Amino acid sequence: MTFKVMQGLFIPFIGTALGSACVFVMKNEMKESVQKALLGFAGGVMVAASVWSLLIPAMDMSQDMGKMAFVPAAVGFLAGIAFLLFMDKVIPHMHLDRQCEGPRCRLDKNTLLLFAVALHNLPEGMAVGAVYAAAMAAGSDSPLAAALALSVGIAIQNFPEGAIISMPLRSRGVGKTKAFVLGALSGIVEPIGAFLTIAASSMILPILPYTLSFAAGAMIYVVVEELIPEMSVGKHSNIGTVIFSLGFTVMMVLDVALG
Repeated sequence: MTFKVMQGLFIPFIGTALGSACVFVMKNEMKESVQKALLGFAGGVMVAASVWSLLIPAMDMSQDMGKMAFVPAAVGFLAGIAFLLFMDKVIPHMHLDRQCEGPRCRLDKNTLLLFAVALHNLPEGMAVGAVYAAAMAAGSDSPLAAALALSVGIAIQNFPEGAIISMPLRSRGVGKTKAFVLGALSGIVEPIGAFLTIAASSMILPILPYTLSFAAGAMIYVVVEELIPEMSVGKHSNIGTVIFSLGFTVMMVLDVALG
């Protein structure tokens, strides 16, 4: 694994850490409109990344199947949805609306929120790892540029995620440093997931179209289950919608320009 690839795998984690650092410069409470904007931007980036960086490449890799080239993308996408649905049920966590679900909700609220964001970061790490595995297999700079675009895009959407976890922790009385550390740690699952995916690349390369679309399905599940409902309820819902469009456009431009 080259140093360039290792750098790319850690870029999303850096985005989470920078977002968590907002706890040092912002007030204890995050305005509702700001939170909706951050959620909308993150959702837009994730949807665009799922389409341009994962689903379309998955179908491109399956061109030898002719008109059935959609099969790996469709199967992997639905499998990713099912996987996150299963994880959502068995892992105790809080949704972004701060409501706990599951029989093990007696855990500390801060821990539950940390579990929630870490769970949602898992498919992003898998996506980055799968795209870098494909780029390394291709052995040229162009796929690496596309992989870098995905890393940068996810880092951008991780910035608001880091703030969304550290700021509520601070508002509950957690110290700034501890809130920052917990927020940053929620993103450590991404490089771990990426490294594990690349480590298994010899096994996943034959099924790489399924792997890419699996990650896309998992990310779309997070957007539909968590981000869109939270940014749409109550006042200022139009802010989330507008910023969602901006996030989608930014990720689309990054992928096309660098890919």
